[in-house]
Amino acid sequence: MSEQTREQGAVAVRRVVVVGAGMAGVQTAVALRDQGFTGTVTLIGAEPHQPYDRPPLSKAVLLGKAEGSAFDVDFEALGIEVRLGREVLGVRPADHELDTAEGPVPYDVLVLATGAEPIRLPGADGVPGVHLLRTLDDAERLRPVLARQHDIVVVGAGWIGAEFATAAREAGCAVTVVEAADRPLAGALPAEVAAPMAAWYADAGAVLRTHARVKHVEPGAVVLDDGSLLPAGAVVVGIGARPATAWLTGAGIELGAHREVLADEGLRTSVPDVYAVGDCASFPSGRYGERLLVHHWDNALQGPRTVAANIIGEMPAVYDPVPYFWSEQFGRFVQYAGHHASADTTLWRGDPTTPAWSVCWLREGRLVALLAVGRPRDLAQGRRMIESGTPMNPELLADPSLPMKAAIA
Repeated sequence: MSEQTREQGAVAVRRVVVVGAGMAGVQTAVALRDQGFTGTVTLIGAEPHQPYDRPPLSKAVLLGKAEGSAFDVDFEALGIEVRLGREVLGVRPADHELDTAEGPVPYDVLVLATGAEPIRLPGADGVPGVHLLRTLDDAERLRPVLARQHDIVVVGAGWIGAEFATAAREAGCAVTVVEAADRPLAGALPAEVAAPMAAWYADAGAVLRTHARVKHVEPGAVVLDDGSLLPAGAVVVGIGARPATAWLTGAGIELGAHREVLADEGLRTSVPDVYAVGDCASFPSGRYGERLLVHHWDNALQGPRTVAANIIGEMPAVYDPVPYFWSEQFGRFVQYAGHHASADTTLWRGDPTTPAWSVCWLREGRLVALLAVGRPRDLAQGRRMIESGTPMNPELLADPSLPMKAAIA
């Protein structure tokens, strides 16, 4: 008899409650049904909208090419109860209950999938014309701003800043991007890799100002710490995100240095019957020998299958993926797989001043990470090599005229 069957013998209806109706939460609910779970599944979302996918927000939805990006999931047919517009206030693990404004919600197993929330620019709250881009409502507020072709200042040259600047230039807006670091993507990529990307802004007609810190924002303008005043019909803040876990204060669930939920290799938290998945959780990677906090769509897609398998309990599942993400910016398709922090060798495939090139990171002769710009075949082959830990021939790997699989040692 399986663990699930035994437990359902003791509990009339086994209840799984998932907090968070983004990609990680929706996929957890769906994975439970796909893997044969027959108990009740309840999905709680803070937003009133039908659960939706986030990547289109900075592209098609923002530009008015799509009205929304709701997931194509028939929750009713799957027997998944969806409660929208419900803010969860806290959790009492000892009582197996969530606290919400509508009253307590009991659970037998709880899944935390609350994602991340954008970091706000200090002193900018309440200033007219200041925007974030994280939710469907954010995108809908920004869409008429782009349509009116305002002068726009983007604070932060990370992934979301670059993607928004791309959309704003496509809409015909004048765009200035200000970045406190010396280069775009300073928190994500080494200097020598990110530096060539700075030219993409000018190529697209956007202005990139590095070493530029915002002193304050006022209606119609952004003032930098060097005294520069940048006219701004709108300001879009993209300076990062942090795990949305403030509501867990006092719950006894262990959090990490970034206030993320500390999950184990099976995505279990420090308290019984509670799991965590997606942007709100970190997990230990045996592959990379460190704990990873991954704020990307693929992580929210892959992790739920592990959570569902461990809830059902037929066979223990371990979560140790090769992280993957992509970004479309300034006419380029950028993809990244792996984790380069422990690499001892960096190899270039192609000239970074051209439209298509890749960077490979190796450790002890094996590929651990890959960045591909306009070279999707490199990414597809490289990702498989990272997963398998295949030894590589560095000389052949550095030849962009050869497929990556030709460099297998």
